[in-house]
Amino acid sequence: MKIVIADKSHSIYAELICETIAEAAQVRGTGIAKRQPEYIITKMENGNAVIALEDDKFAGFCYIEAWGHGKFVANSGLIVHPDFRNQGLAKQIKQVIFEHSRTKFPDSKIFSITTGLAVMKMNSELGYKPVTFSELTDDQSFWKGCQTCKNFDVLTRTEQKMCLCTGMLYDPLKKEAAKTHNHKYDKKVWTRLKLIKQNMFLKKDKK
Repeated sequence: MKIVIADKSHSIYAELICETIAEAAQVRGTGIAKRQPEYIITKMENGNAVIALEDDKFAGFCYIEAWGHGKFVANSGLIVHPDFRNQGLAKQIKQVIFEHSRTKFPDSKIFSITTGLAVMKMNSELGYKPVTFSELTDDQSFWKGCQTCKNFDVLTRTEQKMCLCTGMLYDPLKKEAAKTHNHKYDKKVWTRLKLIKQNMFLKKDKK
């Protein structure tokens, strides 16, 4: 297994990557922003993505998005092909894309919004901290990307202040403190937070 910075030569996998992301969103029943192959190819050509390959077989992918003129970046579209799940590959990809983001955008804050407990755990281990949406980018191009999410109406109802996703942020200015701080991940706490949000917002949809 190799995880490398993607380039133009990997564009042959773009359509499969989009299909894998779409299928994962359907299985989870949660929102994952849809992407087109052309968008994924652009990320590859710009050196803003990593891809995992087992020989020539696609195994996983993740890309970088920059917002607010580079003030914020996000590691998006993290996906592992079904044939390679439950092997710890997602964590490896997350580590590589995080390090690549820190190298390419050293002064940028790295943020994440997710409903996935596994992603929350990985983020915590990398030094991310939970934050309110107001601490994330105010670049509307980012939030428009949520329109393909099934929970977009929740984001709209709350005037973009909160959603079922949890916002998390890595601030490079606080990186020294992050290195010495023991970031503990309590699955019970995160699960309870997720359930509270679902009860707050999804019940309203049923009325």
